[in-house]
Amino acid sequence: MRYFEPIFHLLYLSAVFYMSLKMLFSKKNNRLEKLFGAMGFILGAGDSFHLFPRIYALLTDGLEAHAAALGRGKFVTSITVTIFYVVLFRIWELRFNKKENKTLRLIVEVLAAARIILSLLPQNDWTNYYAPVSWGIYRNIPFTILGALIVYLILKEAIYHKDGVFKNIGIGVIISFACYLPVVLWATTNRLVGMLMIPKTLAYLWVVYLGYKEARYK
Repeated sequence: MRYFEPIFHLLYLSAVFYMSLKMLFSKKNNRLEKLFGAMGFILGAGDSFHLFPRIYALLTDGLEAHAAALGRGKFVTSITVTIFYVVLFRIWELRFNKKENKTLRLIVEVLAAARIILSLLPQNDWTNYYAPVSWGIYRNIPFTILGALIVYLILKEAIYHKDGVFKNIGIGVIISFACYLPVVLWATTNRLVGMLMIPKTLAYLWVVYLGYKEARYK
């Protein structure tokens, strides 16, 4: 694991940034492609704040010795992954022409703001390697509701319109949450649970790839 995990993280970040930048700097005037590119770049940039300190820690003197850097990275990732879902909601609006629903947009923005505000509170104790699990739960309540709402919206429209790509995106988000929530609850007491972050990361990579393939080659 000492070498496998760093290699895995570097390959993941390389793939995410490659696809995202290709979409962002595409010469095509395709708003959906630009949104997918922005979404992927936000994901990769946020994860970099956590994964590069993690790679360094794994290759040197261990994770606990770098608790502060890892905690700050988790904090940044907490913010950026929330923005990731807001952008994914915007993509859903554009894909299925749902921009007129201002109430739904407000709900998404309130849930995202609640998650970010909870993440900013000092009680999270981000730089403590054994940060309180309770605050991990609190800040993930609005985040989980946000994710569940977006999954519902995506799958509902994808099934109705027989849109296989967005159906798979919805499934990818479900997989990511199914792997992420056990880590929030039990990773501090059972380190093996932390291994679920690998399929969770692959699920996010799959979502970005689906967007890349759809936007670039349609």
